[in-house]
Amino acid sequence: MAEILVEHRDRVAVVTVHAPERRNALTLDLSAELAAAVAAAEQDTGVHALVVTGTPPAFCAGADLSALGEAREQGLRAIYAGFLAVARCALPTVAAVGGAAVGAGLNLALAADVRIAGPRARFDARFLRLGIHPGGGMTWMLQALVGPQRAAAMTLFGEILDADAAFAAGLAHRVVDGDHDALVSAAVEFAAAAAEAPRELLITTKRSMRTTRTLDTHAEAVDTEIVPQLASIESPEFEARLHATKGRITSK
Repeated sequence: MAEILVEHRDRVAVVTVHAPERRNALTLDLSAELAAAVAAAEQDTGVHALVVTGTPPAFCAGADLSALGEAREQGLRAIYAGFLAVARCALPTVAAVGGAAVGAGLNLALAADVRIAGPRARFDARFLRLGIHPGGGMTWMLQALVGPQRAAAMTLFGEILDADAAFAAGLAHRVVDGDHDALVSAAVEFAAAAAEAPRELLITTKRSMRTTRTLDTHAEAVDTEIVPQLASIESPEFEARLHATKGRITSK
């Protein structure tokens, strides 16, 4: 049965695309379920970070080709809905890529803030080989991550990156040995470091990072950050952590 599975590990939501018989290809229903799972995580104050993955052997083999063949603009945007929900997520996101991430599946991996790859990971644009123009903002996301030359190699010339090549290109943040369970555990452990921070601080910091990466000058970044920084200094969370830090220093 094709479905989106959600598991909570402390403050981290693990969202799994589960359609192994179709290599986790995204149908309209799965994309809608994925978007709903991301929205539910954002609304759950007990969730501070999100890990997205796919049931082995693939991460996500792209969009279901029959759905693509029948799609017009509205249908295409419906297929995009799942990975765009990850891209727009207010919470920190990690993609645990244990197998092939193809086409729209590559988009799903690119949509996360950080990608952690297993030894069998493959990052494959493939759109042109299928006779389809890239969509969902893939060309923007890929160029922003790996630069114009590597993005051209992957998109126009069909270069496929394995886990080590993706790490070397800056597409994967790290490579984890072991099976899928080890990969997801590593991704959850990585995400847990963010989950220790106050939830609202995570959200405002991620929002600021989205803004500052579009700015031209350091001075603009200073101005962007100062308002939420002042708000955080006045927060109860900062006061509590400051007192705890002072208490540890005093005890020494």
